[in-house]
Amino acid sequence: MLGLILFRLNHAILIHMSDYSLTVCGIGEALFDIFDGAQVLGGAPLNVAVHANQLASELSGGPGRGVVISRVGQDPLGNRVCEKLSELQMDNHYIQSDPDHATGKVYVETDFDGQPTYDIVANAAWDWLQYDPDLDTLSSQCDAVCFGSLAQREAQSRNTIYRFLENCRDSAIKLFDVNIRLDFYNAQIIERSLNLANAVKLNEDELPLVFKLMGLGEIEPGSERDAIVKLMKKYNLKWVVYTRGSKGTAIHTPGGFFEGAPAQANPVEGADAVGAGDSVAATFLVGAVLRKPWQQVVDLANKVGAYVASQPGATPTLPDELIKQM
Repeated sequence: MLGLILFRLNHAILIHMSDYSLTVCGIGEALFDIFDGAQVLGGAPLNVAVHANQLASELSGGPGRGVVISRVGQDPLGNRVCEKLSELQMDNHYIQSDPDHATGKVYVETDFDGQPTYDIVANAAWDWLQYDPDLDTLSSQCDAVCFGSLAQREAQSRNTIYRFLENCRDSAIKLFDVNIRLDFYNAQIIERSLNLANAVKLNEDELPLVFKLMGLGEIEPGSERDAIVKLMKKYNLKWVVYTRGSKGTAIHTPGGFFEGAPAQANPVEGADAVGAGDSVAATFLVGAVLRKPWQQVVDLANKVGAYVASQPGATPTLPDELIKQM
């Protein structure tokens, strides 16, 4: 067999796509965040899929699902990725196994406010994500997909992500999560992603950087909303999610600007903000697929993001009271 040997880590019979009320995919990095020696499952697209899976678990029209599309090494951490997804009752059929590259690792340090900085190990298994034939069916039938810029640092995974997006239905939501990390991005990657996406999530630091990289100039203080509208028009985006940390999240749509009151949650010992933005993205994706009112979605997204930021790790179990609000 040419190339890397691929095999499925889960040989269970797959449930047909039509048996789910919705499917939200996260394509890209699956890895472990390492905090002072503790290893916590993570990766932005994985986090989005896990939170979407939770939020869609009790829908009135039947349970939805989140699906992770990634690649891990044939090592203990790779086994743990699949074991964790199985524990969460998630399908790990789309987790590829790589005999030559290790499962991804990110060393995370947090400041006094719980805000993280990252040291991302290069040449991880997810850098070599291949386009498997099964992805044709998944991409053509999924309702929404989240992808980022980090997983595009190598051509192999980048081209797989592009092919998946290009095969999606016109009605599918393709959310570009502008997760700027170190020097793993450039203007070409950002622009190609904006052209392939129909929705974007970015934060206060990423907005001026993307604006400048795309040749749109500087953003004057207080003119962020105008800048987002300009970005939407240039790239024909359906909506833009703008995360602002403790100030809460806002969404810009052609029909208007929606902003919820910042939510608060009591942080437990060891809490960090890792994964909070990903949980916000998951809330918007599930809400958008269900065509929920935007104000309802942004209010819930603020609550979900605040809760995740009050817990250790990127994918804590969400309280039933939040899940039932979806």
